[in-house]
This record gives sequence, C-alpha cells and structure tokens, in this order.
Amino acid sequence: MPFALYLLALAVFAMGTSEFMLAGLVPDIAASVGVSVGTAGLLTSAFAVGMILGAPAMAALTRRWPARTTLLGCVVIFAACHVVAATAETFSLLFATRVVAAVANAGFLAVALSTATRLVAPSRKGRALAILLSGTTIAMVAGVPAGALLGTALGWRATFWAVAFLCVPAAIGILTGIRPQPRDTQDEANDGPSLAFELAQLRVPRLFTAMLLAALVNGGTFAAFTFLAPVVTGTAGLGQVWVPVALVLFGIGSFMGVSIAGRLSDQHPRMLLVVAAPLLLVGWLLLAVLAGHSVPLLVLVFLLGMLAFAVGSTMIARVLYAASEAPTMGGSYATAALNIGAAAGPALGAVALESSSNLGPVWAATALTALALLVMLPTLRMIAPRVRNVEASK
Repeated sequence: MPFALYLLALAVFAMGTSEFMLAGLVPDIAASVGVSVGTAGLLTSAFAVGMILGAPAMAALTRRWPARTTLLGCVVIFAACHVVAATAETFSLLFATRVVAAVANAGFLAVALSTATRLVAPSRKGRALAILLSGTTIAMVAGVPAGALLGTALGWRATFWAVAFLCVPAAIGILTGIRPQPRDTQDEANDGPSLAFELAQLRVPRLFTAMLLAALVNGGTFAAFTFLAPVVTGTAGLGQVWVPVALVLFGIGSFMGVSIAGRLSDQHPRMLLVVAAPLLLVGWLLLAVLAGHSVPLLVLVFLLGMLAFAVGSTMIARVLYAASEAPTMGGSYATAALNIGAAAGPALGAVALESSSNLGPVWAATALTALALLVMLPTLRMIAPRVRNVEASK
C-alpha cells in the first residue's frame, strides 16, 4: 500500500481523536459551561451535522483544487478551531467551533477517501478504506482514552489544546508526503463527469441503500458510544477511572473490526454482513440487559466495538463502490452517510437518556440496528459477492 495512505491516516487520527473524545469529557464540559449532560452530548451531534453539510459542500467547492491544497487547508482550519474551543467560555461558542471544525474535517475526509481510492487498484478500495479508517480506530484506542485521562488530570480544555498540537505533524506529513498527481483534481473536474451527473447518482438504488444502511449502523454506534460514561459509572457502578478503560476496549475492538472488514469487504461483503450484522443486534440487546454487571459490560464493549466497525466500514466501502460513477463526490457521499448516523445517534441517545435511564442510549442503538437489519435483508441481492461482479455490473 502507498505510504501516502498512512500519512492521510495520521491526519484522520488527529481528527478522530477530536470527534470521539467527548465520550469521556461530556460530564466535565457540562459542568464547566453550565448545561445539562444531555445538552453537552449534543456537541457530538453538532460535529456530525457539520460533517454532513460540509462533506458534499466542500467536495463540490474544492473539486477543481489540487488534493494536497484542500487537505492541508482543512487541517489548518481544524487546528485553529481547537485553539478557539480551548479558550471558549460559553456553550454557544464551543458549539460553533465544533461545527466549523467538522466542516473542515468533512472536507478533509471527503477528499482523503477519494484520494485513497485513486492510490490503489479498483478492486482494493475496501483495503484502502481500512488503512484510512485505522486512524479513527487508533484514535479510539489511544487518542480518546489519553484525552479522557488528560481531561481528568488537567481539565477538558487541555484535551482540545492537545488535538491542536496533533494537527502539526499531520500538516507536515501532508505537505511533504502527498505529491501533486499528474492528473490532479482540477483535471478530473474538467474532463470527468459534471457535478450535476455526480449528484444524480444519489438516485441510484444501490448507492442510496448503501448510504442508508451506513447511516443506521453508525447511528446506533454513536447513540451508545457517546453516553458510555454514564453506563460505566452509573449503571455498572464503576469508578471514573474505568471510563478510559472502557473506551480503550471499544477502540481495540473497533480497530480489529476495521482490519478484518478491510480484508473481507472487497471480496466477501455479503458473507460478512450476514454474519456480523445480526450479531451486532444481539450484542446491543445483551449490553442493555447485562450492563449492571462490570465484567460482562467490559467484554461486550470490546465485542460491540469490533462488530459495529466491521459492519459500518463494510457499508462505507459499499458506498464507495456504488459511487464509482461519481469520482469527485463519492468520498463526500460516504462521509455524509457516516455522519448522518453520527448526528442522529447522539441526538436520539440524548432524548433516550433524559427520558428514561442511563441505558436509554443502548436501547436506541438496538432499535437503529434492528431497523438496519430490516432494510438490509431484502437488499442483500444488491451486494455483489465479489468485487469483480460489482465492476462487471456497471
């Protein structure tokens, strides 16, 4: 695999740390800016809304720009937002920085997804996606728990400063490691499909279904993950120190899930989904029932991280395959699908948390995953068992 993929993954690591770190910081942020825990949890939704709106908008705006210019600009804006957030005194300003940072993140990820798939053979998109998303899962294993520990020791603002500093080596890596391509983004925009044609691909059933499934699965994941801390400390009765431990376990599981899916989703997507998606539903149900017991809780957190990201990354890979006729916008469709779920999930989780109990978000995850299964099962025939069949069906 090209070394440039790993440089892109470094930037995704910094951005992923920011996106997920609130799972361990929500209570402290809520107390600091004078809002409820449920309201503070909406910062995750704010980030996701910015990603949803920013992905297609930034992809359309920058489709005539060289990829390296877009990637570097997005990282610089992202870092600046975290400097402002680290000094914010009001929830409204913090909310605004999350939205702007998310737009920058969306622009980066949309271009990075398209760039990654151009760096490899057409039949290895899933593997390239796994390397790119490994930045996110490593952030969950190392960056997010470290952020939670840093926030506990020095306050949540220190975590925002740390993310800003993480962007520096990422920017240097992009500047020095991503070389201008002989056929850059501007050439593709001039010689390739028009923007109207690429947008029209959203009406293709295979693409729409893949995006819907990715959104539902990711929505369930974020509904539960965002409010994992109250489950660990409230329902299971564990100390605050166990929150980073649970996040590490979820992150290790997610890294394993993405790695496994990266090797299987290109050639055997149907088999992977038929096995892993029902197990994911069973896992959420078991978590809702056994969350009061510390050992089953921690085991299930690990397994659910693996299953959720195996299924989720497979569906994102399906979006990229289905959007192959939209070379400059396909990455934004995958990013938007990912973050529609990331916006809706925490919002539903917040409602469930405040209207029922700490386990409300877990039940929300269960419902979203069940809905995904209901949509997926009748459409499995649309998922080709092997990549060569997908390519041949165009």
